[in-house]
Amino acid sequence: MLRSMNDLEKYTIAASDGHVGMVKDVLFDDLTWVVRYFVVETGLWLMHRKVLISPISIQKPNRWEHILPVLITTDQVKNSPNIDTDQPVSRQHEMDYLGFYGYPSYWGGTGLWAGGMYPYLMYPGYIDSLNGDEEIHKAEVAHQAVYEAVNQEHLATNESTNQENHQNKDPNLRSCQAIIDYHVHAKDGDIGHIAEILVEENTWAVRYLVINTSNWWGGHQVLISPEWIKDIDWLDESLTIDLTRQLVKDSPEYNSTEQINRHQEAEMYEHYGLTGYWARAPKANLVVPQ
Repeated sequence: MLRSMNDLEKYTIAASDGHVGMVKDVLFDDLTWVVRYFVVETGLWLMHRKVLISPISIQKPNRWEHILPVLITTDQVKNSPNIDTDQPVSRQHEMDYLGFYGYPSYWGGTGLWAGGMYPYLMYPGYIDSLNGDEEIHKAEVAHQAVYEAVNQEHLATNESTNQENHQNKDPNLRSCQAIIDYHVHAKDGDIGHIAEILVEENTWAVRYLVINTSNWWGGHQVLISPEWIKDIDWLDESLTIDLTRQLVKDSPEYNSTEQINRHQEAEMYEHYGLTGYWARAPKANLVVPQ
């Protein structure tokens, strides 16, 4: 399921023994375009201190009450490393944070999350929590292996860059709030600006940028995949995609009041003559922690 970042910023993070606070921003990795942390403003109980929450600990979202349950305690949050979320998060900060919670590092593998696709598989003791269900365990291990295989060729082109940035050097974490209103250029001219960001709930991958084209041709909103980005100028707050203006103008319209489905995604990818991301990954019925 695809979720709007605008919607997620209305959610409350709920620990196992009480509320932590409200989501204020989301940090994503600009190499893989995957959400790595939620920036959460705590309440009076922690003097409104801002803390980071990893998707590794997130359980199934409660859409009706706008709650993101997490497998941590308020005491853990209170004693977690104090990281200034208004400043760039360094690799050392991440290592301290992940080490405190007992999480493995997400970088250095061939998948979205280390060697796999789903963050919750990295939660300490997750496999043990399956109550000895051998079939589920085998299915997940097989899924991880196949996922690595089908993505190996795609990742090979960026292998040296990924290895350099995902090991000892500082990560490329960006604020979702900060890139809203970035200008978007096609091969042959401007097309609009970023109005919204859509993420996939199970993997927390950024799947689409919602582009408002009304400033240029009085048009509609369209979806652009981060995979189609050719260049990003962070100082100029703009990005260039590897598509023409006309191709984008003729693409299917995105309606933010409706939940986008796989048929609509397929229609859009077909319009661009491209293969959908779901067709490049194996299908599997995995158990999402409740």
